[in-house]
Amino acid sequence: MHDVPLWLWLVFAVTVLVSLAVDLLAHRQAHVIGFREAAAWSGVWVGLAVTFGVVVYLVVGTTAGVEYTTAWLLEKSLSVDNLFVFALIFGYFRVPRAYQHRVLFLGVLGALVFRGVFLAAGVAVVSRFTAVLFVFAAILFYSTYKILKEEDDSFDPGKSFAVRLLRKIIPVRDDYAGTHFFVKEAGKRVATPLLAVVAAIEAADLVFAVDSVPAVLAVSSDAFIVYTSNAFAILGLRALYFMLAGLLDRFHHLSKGLALILSFIAVKLILQASHKTISTAVPEIPSSLSLAVIAAVLAVSIGLSMLRPAPGPGGGPTAEADRPTEKPPAGPGAVGPGPSGPQGSGEPPEAR
Repeated sequence: MHDVPLWLWLVFAVTVLVSLAVDLLAHRQAHVIGFREAAAWSGVWVGLAVTFGVVVYLVVGTTAGVEYTTAWLLEKSLSVDNLFVFALIFGYFRVPRAYQHRVLFLGVLGALVFRGVFLAAGVAVVSRFTAVLFVFAAILFYSTYKILKEEDDSFDPGKSFAVRLLRKIIPVRDDYAGTHFFVKEAGKRVATPLLAVVAAIEAADLVFAVDSVPAVLAVSSDAFIVYTSNAFAILGLRALYFMLAGLLDRFHHLSKGLALILSFIAVKLILQASHKTISTAVPEIPSSLSLAVIAAVLAVSIGLSMLRPAPGPGGGPTAEADRPTEKPPAGPGAVGPGPSGPQGSGEPPEAR
């Protein structure tokens, strides 16, 4: 555990709150976010994360700085998988592009809370039961297998537990109502499809946490390092999504790179657990080497994807969100755009 001063925790908390407030004010009006705007915001989030890493390096020490940078880069790389799922969810619910930032903003808030809970629990468990690292390694190996077998493609947003639970709790209408999550129909409050989209996004993040939490705990078991690195990676996720919209399919080698990273981290966990529970003679992989491996694998994966484009027609998965599709079958609890389509205003008089 690192000796982190209380004021640095406060600086982190204030930075996150101010960043979220500024981002919310900057996007208070629903609009389509283009590449330039997304690239500018992505630069802001990356710059903020790097600046905080420099502060950690200067205040807490070199080891903490390297661990923070490694954990942030690892989480940033793993979050690319989230982007594909976001595109799938937006396409399934046919979310207008102007509303997508609002959904992802709420998704980020939920992710910050849930990741904090999961990471705190993970740190507590690892500190008491080091052998659980073997279990985490098995999870990462299984995740590697799923990526290589492309089993994640079976994800169905409409059948996620969160969406099904939402439909049981409150009726969900077929039409969007601007950026509203609830409207009144015949004197009763009903949810709009936008709320179902948020539920699907949050459910997807919970699934990704199964990979993310064990992976980042392989880098550090310090609560400050694991949470701050995750938080800054999550904050930049929305801008990264909009910047890469329509380009995700071009990085076809990235999934193999992520599989290699996960398997490497799993080996790191096994060695780390063996060093602590079996024999100190078992070597551990230093964070500096982990940082170099992760950066190299990402660079090679992206480079190969650009040099050797995937065969077949282009058009990233995000194109599904804007591509005309047939209206889904109406019925009780149906979620999807109504006859007017998602692009219409759909503003009822009693929208809330």
